Amino acid sequence: MKVSNRVWNIEASPMRKLNPIVRELIQQGIKVYQLNIGQPDIKTPNAFLNAIQDFSDEIISYTPSEGIPELIKSIQNYYKMYNIHFNEDEILVTNGGSEALLYAFMGVCDIGDQVLIPEPFYSNYNTFAKLAGAEIVAIPTKIEDGFALPSFEKLDALINKKVKAILLTHPGNPTGKVYNQEEMQRIVKLALKHDLFIIADEVYREFVYDGISYNSFASREEIKDRVIIIDSVSKRYSACGARIGCLSSKNKQLMKQLLKVCQSRLSVPILEQIGATALFSTPKEYFYEIIEIYRKRRDIVYQSLKQMEGVICGKPQGAFYIIAKLPIDDCDTFAKWMLEKFRINNETLLLAPAKSFYSTQGMGNDEMRIAYILEEESLKRAMYILQEALKKYPGRKY
Repeated sequence: MKVSNRVWNIEASPMRKLNPIVRELIQQGIKVYQLNIGQPDIKTPNAFLNAIQDFSDEIISYTPSEGIPELIKSIQNYYKMYNIHFNEDEILVTNGGSEALLYAFMGVCDIGDQVLIPEPFYSNYNTFAKLAGAEIVAIPTKIEDGFALPSFEKLDALINKKVKAILLTHPGNPTGKVYNQEEMQRIVKLALKHDLFIIADEVYREFVYDGISYNSFASREEIKDRVIIIDSVSKRYSACGARIGCLSSKNKQLMKQLLKVCQSRLSVPILEQIGATALFSTPKEYFYEIIEIYRKRRDIVYQSLKQMEGVICGKPQGAFYIIAKLPIDDCDTFAKWMLEKFRINNETLLLAPAKSFYSTQGMGNDEMRIAYILEEESLKRAMYILQEALKKYPGRKY
């Protein structure tokens, strides 16, 4: 007997694969600054737990497969704050943004179909594509020019009959990239020319810095029937463990068929939906302080990296990640070496190796993703540890 190639070919999460080593170090009393995963340390709004505590039903029952009406209405009202209007039957509540992404792949791709994605990209896109039997076609971007999209002509050259959709994280994970109007127009033009879906993963919508204007793909009227919006409460409200997301689209045919997929998994947990209903009703003003906290954290990490010899990085415009090219031979080896061999006053650091954020072989070998999700003093300490580790690392390239 053997396991399937489907699961055999899935890579371990670059954010989580070193966690067993971390747990062992913590048991030994070693302090590990964990900047490998996007788990905010911001307090979840009280409204989430308050709503659950008010739950008085005597039975924890199934809910509608598309989500409870109260949550769908709350999501509708949230989008209205951004002048985005979805009808009730244009929203499906999912088990986190991850399930929404998997359903999006399943909804637009048959076995062997392809999806264009700018790389580097959120590593689990590889997993969702493989589970759906789809293939990823990378849109190359460079750290040196801020991960800007290539010209329309270069994008157009990537299209073949198997390509069914374009997927973008906006703002970007792991890059922090926020697409400007001109870049968005290239994607719109490409989708219209080749009759493609646009899957827009917008879970970091609020986290945009330096006065940059943010525009959702859902606000583009000319592509409203081909846009699929992926969303989640995880990052926005620091509620990663709630596992509530949603998939929204004005394409009635797509939503009708995806509802059947939702029915196959029965329903999303009721208590988390009740809590999320309250979260989506959080006033927009809540984000003013949160965004300023992350901006300060970004500046600490970015300025620290810029002062390290041999390090290349750009200034993130959104989300709470930064990709840095380091003077190292291999990102996996470096990450493991820091945990196993490097200490400063019984402290060390965990980052996410970036090669798994690429589908192109050989890319990202000397890059790391850093999540600036800790308070300021911890980030300063973590950056000092990284600076000293780079000086001592045996595989330093230059």
